Amino acid sequence: MFNLSEENLIEMKAVHTSKEIYQQPEVWKGFVESLTLVKDELRGFVQSIYDKHGQVRVIFTGAGTSAFAGDTLVPILKDQYKEKVLFEAIATTDIVSNPDQYLFEDAPTILVSFARSGNSPESMAAVKLGEQIVNDFYQVNITCNKDGQLAQNSKNNEKSLVILTPEEAHDQGFAMTSSYTSMMIAAYILFAKEEFDSNVTINAGSLVERITDTIDHVLDFDFDRIVYLGSGSLGQLAHEAALKMLELTAGKVVAVHESSLGFRHGPKSILTDKSVVTLFMSSNPYTRKYDLDILRELVADGKVKVVALTESRDEEVEKIANWTITVNETGNKFTNDFSLALLYIIFAQVLSLKKSIQLGITPDNPSPDGLVNRVVKGVTIYEK
Repeated sequence: MFNLSEENLIEMKAVHTSKEIYQQPEVWKGFVESLTLVKDELRGFVQSIYDKHGQVRVIFTGAGTSAFAGDTLVPILKDQYKEKVLFEAIATTDIVSNPDQYLFEDAPTILVSFARSGNSPESMAAVKLGEQIVNDFYQVNITCNKDGQLAQNSKNNEKSLVILTPEEAHDQGFAMTSSYTSMMIAAYILFAKEEFDSNVTINAGSLVERITDTIDHVLDFDFDRIVYLGSGSLGQLAHEAALKMLELTAGKVVAVHESSLGFRHGPKSILTDKSVVTLFMSSNPYTRKYDLDILRELVADGKVKVVALTESRDEEVEKIANWTITVNETGNKFTNDFSLALLYIIFAQVLSLKKSIQLGITPDNPSPDGLVNRVVKGVTIYEK
């Protein structure tokens, strides 16, 4: 698995993380099939709320990776709905610390909570604040833990819907991988007007088998800084990609994210001759022009190594990037960048896993001193 023997994975305490990355194509396939069977019922819940109110806010929330799931989804869903349904991504950490800036009494709201454990104090506090402040308040809890507080507290609540991911997606490793992608798929199937593209799982199955050799070549460069760039939803995906590297290398690799256009406006100062820039290229022809511009600029600067991820083969990209990874081999083009996001993040997950091992860190628990924890600790929630 990922050019690592079982002995390597056991010795480096990477068994859970590697398995949870590798299993995603099969987990997604089964999850999509199970959700499709109950899709009408699930969508009926949110449609009944839309029908009841002139306009509805849908707030995707969570903390860390769970927050970034919403960040990635919102641009795609905004483009599909345009009006009436207002999609927003607001982290629980912002809602809890500043509820009056984000929750409004007379604005009907569906709070969509992404949660691996469903037990984080901010998740529970965000729901409580929503119930206190918003007159017409509804919940969708997308969680990996049927026994978590979010799932349990939603029982027998007609204004609440719970979607449980497959048990395999309840990641046991420190970093969220299967849980992150599975929760995004659940939200997409629930809210998106377009159907989930089954070609994603087909391509993911191929990608996890063929991606490692390229990643090993990137690792030969021995970088100590990495920048993830993208536009629109892929710019938001870059945040999650950077976090994976920070988490799994215990902060020993500096990892940042930015939009393709925004990178020139100061953040580019971070680059050194030991930097790798990874560019998540959009499938939208207009947006892609800006991605190509920053790619050309970075290569012309000659200071860094560049990895370009793209949907299909592009001779110009292959000619100028140091490494190019094509993620769609089926010949059926994706309709939006959500499909690309699911495939691109696999690259970031595997690269982070293998960089962690290269640095002698244990990916399943990269912070054994307890500086950061799988389920956050030390949070005090104050009464509003």
